[in-house]
Amino acid sequence: MKVTPLSIPDVLLIEPHVFEDSRGFFFESFREDIFKKETSLDVSFVQDNHSKSSQGVLRGLHYQLPPYAQGKLVRVIQGEVLDVALDIRRSSPTFGKHVTNILSAKNKKQIWIPEGFAHGFLTLSKNSEFLYKVTSFYKANFERSILWNDPILNISWPTNIDIITSPRDSKSEAFSKSYIFEEL
Repeated sequence: MKVTPLSIPDVLLIEPHVFEDSRGFFFESFREDIFKKETSLDVSFVQDNHSKSSQGVLRGLHYQLPPYAQGKLVRVIQGEVLDVALDIRRSSPTFGKHVTNILSAKNKKQIWIPEGFAHGFLTLSKNSEFLYKVTSFYKANFERSILWNDPILNISWPTNIDIITSPRDSKSEAFSKSYIFEEL
């Protein structure tokens, strides 16, 4: 696998080695020993999640409060999404900044998003299937969401797609009123 730190260096772009031929392709989507060696991260994944979304569905910007904060390894197995990771760690030099990436079934890229980040994605294709491994179990009472279109964040969402959010996400808190991770 090839690992590249993004403009927020704790967020990593992971590109698996894909074996392709006339029959199709094969790759290891996750292998603990290689992940640890290439990322220098010692994390344990405890839950896998799978979502399917139609074009224009925006999920996020979600995170969980400590002690159930989640690191996430995310990828797309059908379609294409715009993936967003927002740094909500006050002590970080990139606090309040975000990174975006296109993840798709075609490019097979993955993103590592550590604890202390809010995360979301927008389906760009007709539909998408999104997989993510997480380092802490889902706890509804500890889940929070930051308003996806808060102007202070300056996230460049596509303007050619009608965005659809859940009722819960449409009532998310402004960034200025959201929980901030003081120490991690």
